Amino acid sequence: MNENDKAQAEKAYIYLVKVPGSNDVCVCASDSVYYPGTYVVVPTRYGQDMAVVMGPADNMDGGNYCPGSTQVRGACHFCPCNEIPEEDDLAAMGQPPEFEFTPVEGVPEEAEEEVQEEKEEDFRKPRLVEVDGDVLWISHIASPDEIKRFNENREEEKNAVVVCREKIARHNLNMKLVNAHFMLCEPKVLFFFTAEDRVDFRDLVKDLVSVFRMRIELRQIGVRDEARMLGGLAVCGRDFCCHCVSDKLRPVTIKMAKEQSLSLNSVKISGPCGRLLCCLSYEYDFYAEEKQSYPHEGTKLKIGGELYRVNEINILSKKVGVCGPEGSSFQIPRSEIYYSQTNNRWEVSREFQEEFM
Repeated sequence: MNENDKAQAEKAYIYLVKVPGSNDVCVCASDSVYYPGTYVVVPTRYGQDMAVVMGPADNMDGGNYCPGSTQVRGACHFCPCNEIPEEDDLAAMGQPPEFEFTPVEGVPEEAEEEVQEEKEEDFRKPRLVEVDGDVLWISHIASPDEIKRFNENREEEKNAVVVCREKIARHNLNMKLVNAHFMLCEPKVLFFFTAEDRVDFRDLVKDLVSVFRMRIELRQIGVRDEARMLGGLAVCGRDFCCHCVSDKLRPVTIKMAKEQSLSLNSVKISGPCGRLLCCLSYEYDFYAEEKQSYPHEGTKLKIGGELYRVNEINILSKKVGVCGPEGSSFQIPRSEIYYSQTNNRWEVSREFQEEFM
C-alpha cells in the first residue's frame, strides 16, 4: 500500500509491535493480518527497523476486560522478542498457528473442547477498525534476508560496544556507554550513553566513523531510559516494568508513595535505576479511587459509646485500623463501616458493635 492509499484508508488492522533494538512499543496499522510473533519492518523514531508483532491492539481500551480476570497479559508475555528465529523457522512466520491437542484419559469431552477453544482464543484474529492519518503503518513483513541481516547486526553490536568503550577511555570522556544498535534499512549505528553533564564527543565520533565506515549517532539518555533498554530484575522479582510492560516512562512523585501509605525511605521505594519505582505510578490511580470510599485518617468513629480515631487504612486487606482513648487498637472490616447521610458522619454497623462489645 502506497502513502496515498494509506492516507485515504478508512479501516485497517491495528497491532501492538515491539522494536527489540530500542525496546520501543508502538501501535501500527496494516491492511494485512499478522499473528503474534510475526517479524515486520516498521518506521521508528530512528528510521526503518525490525519489530515483532505482539498482538492485535483493537481492544486496547479494555472493553473486554472482566474484573478479577487472571488472563490479562502484558507486552512481555506475547513472544520472546530477544529470540530472533533462524532461517529454518522463517517459513512458518506470518502463518496462523496450528493447535495440537492431546486428549487426557478420564477428562470429559466437553472439558477437552473448552481447553481447545481457550487455546484458539489466545490467537484472536484482529478486526478492521477505523484509523486516521496519524497512525504508523507497517512497511512489510520481514524477509528471510532481512532477518538474517538483523541477526548479524546483533552480533556486530557486541563488538561495537567494546570498540566504543575503548575509544571513550582513550579520550577520557565522562560518559557511560549503554548500548549500540545497527539500523536495519540504512548504514547507521546508534550509540546510547548516559552522562551527568554535556559531553563534547566530536573527536569520538570521528574515530568511530573511521572504524565502522558508516553514519554514527550518539544519543544521551537518562538512567531510567538505561533501565528500560537493558532490563533486569526489580525488587519484586519480576522484570522491570519499563522494559517489558511499557516503554512510556510516566512521571513518579513522592505524593504517590504517601497516597499508598508506603514508607518514605528512599531505598525502599526506589528501583535499581535510583529513581522512584514505576509501579507507584501504575497503582496510584487505583489507590486514589479506592480511598474515596474510605473514611480519612483522623476521622472519629463512635463504637459502644466510646470515640475511636482512624489511624490506618489498608486498601488491600479492606480494613480500617482505629485506636481508642486508652491506647487500645483493632481493625474493622470496610464492609462494617458506612457513611450516614442522616447524621452526616461515618458510622459502624450495629451488628459489629454488638459483636465487639
